[in-house]
Amino acid sequence: MSSPFVGFISILLVVLVSASCCSTHGSTEKEKTLAIIKPDGLLGNYTNDIKRKVLEYGFSISKEKIVHLDEVTVKRFYAEHSSKSFFSSLINYMTSGPVLVMVLEKDNAIADWRALMGPTDASKAKITHPHSIRAMCGLNTEKNCVHGSDSSKSAQREISFFFGELSTDVITEHDEL
Repeated sequence: MSSPFVGFISILLVVLVSASCCSTHGSTEKEKTLAIIKPDGLLGNYTNDIKRKVLEYGFSISKEKIVHLDEVTVKRFYAEHSSKSFFSSLINYMTSGPVLVMVLEKDNAIADWRALMGPTDASKAKITHPHSIRAMCGLNTEKNCVHGSDSSKSAQREISFFFGELSTDVITEHDEL
């Protein structure tokens, strides 16, 4: 009859070897997404509430910085919307004050961040997703407080845009404001 302690050591050894194996092969890398707290969120003093929700939802914030975007930068970031009627209004809004840009990480980060943000139209979010960030601090479709990448390719491009970490040949399209 073997000692229970020997069984425990065997289990512990298997767990340690498994953890060591997986971490050295990078399979524990979390998905990343870009999040922006827009001028109305930052100037409206929602930053701490938003960051608290982000952390409560299981994200880690791996990078963050506050920037005041200029017109040229906003035009480059939202280039795919340049032919749309709201483009000049979007430029005015995004240059109206500083923004907080963050890289969020967790399993399923892109979809989870989009769910936490809520619908693009903040007035609808207040009805259909009352616990979302846009319901908490957004006003309408344009002034909706936060931005999030809509796909893995958009996340790579957007993170690179603000933090210069990835190649610049990533597809430059996303359809979410």
